[in-house]
Amino acid sequence: MLDALTLDQLRVFVTIADRGSFRAAARSLGRAQSGLSSAIANLEAELEVALFDRSEHRPVLTEAGVTLLAEARTLLIRTDAFRARANSFRQGVEAGLALALDPLLPLPLLAGVIRRFQADYPSVRLELETAPMTSALAMVLDGRCDLGFTSADEQDAHIAAEVIGEIDGMIPVCHPDHRLACAGEQGKWATVDLSDHVQIVIADPSERSAGRDFGVLSQRTHRVSDIAAKHALILAGVGWGNLPLWMVAENVRAGRLARVALAAHRAPEPAPLTLYAIRRIDRPFGPAASRLSRMLAEALR
Repeated sequence: MLDALTLDQLRVFVTIADRGSFRAAARSLGRAQSGLSSAIANLEAELEVALFDRSEHRPVLTEAGVTLLAEARTLLIRTDAFRARANSFRQGVEAGLALALDPLLPLPLLAGVIRRFQADYPSVRLELETAPMTSALAMVLDGRCDLGFTSADEQDAHIAAEVIGEIDGMIPVCHPDHRLACAGEQGKWATVDLSDHVQIVIADPSERSAGRDFGVLSQRTHRVSDIAAKHALILAGVGWGNLPLWMVAENVRAGRLARVALAAHRAPEPAPLTLYAIRRIDRPFGPAASRLSRMLAEALR
């Protein structure tokens, strides 16, 4: 029978495992160490298994403790989500929203959405953070942003993601005087042909994708922190790189940029990218966040 099992016991269990000791967990929770010891003893008695081996100086999770720790985390996440959803029913409109925005999202379209949103919710303060690649997920996970719009197909148990539409993909471009502006011997440049040409790439600030490269084909690279710097360097002829179609279409038409024909790209036009609205599962959308997400989805359609 587990009727006497409490959420407080589970939270104490997880905190001790995370902090590494009963003393550190007591400091973290602002409670007496003896109270935590009693809570774990009662939990172990209720479960009829030992969660910690206390024979050493620091408690060590038993085999059962390791397995049940993952289950306890899941239960606490779901409980926090349940509590947050209940709280949302009695809360009014948010005072402000912090947004993590994929730089591939067309800015003119986004600006129009925000202008209309502002007319509906003039009191809501907006903070916009550019979030390339996986950094939108990281910003939402750690609480820096309430809502993220990203094309990165990354998943996390703490994140709720909803498809809200599609945006234009990326195309490889360079200055019209660049060597890659001309067709290669086979009509398209093979990856081996790119080794001597500098590619401008955006460095992903998120630790989630440390050591991973996205769309990097050249051996020589210059890394920048934002898409505006990447655009400026490519326009100046410093190197070549992939940029969103909405950003470069006019420059390509005007001859200020040239498309790079890559053998690695079979389709003449870039495939559209799926755009997701993401949030932490324990922070359901309030009225303003829900409205903003719907407005962007409508604009994309």
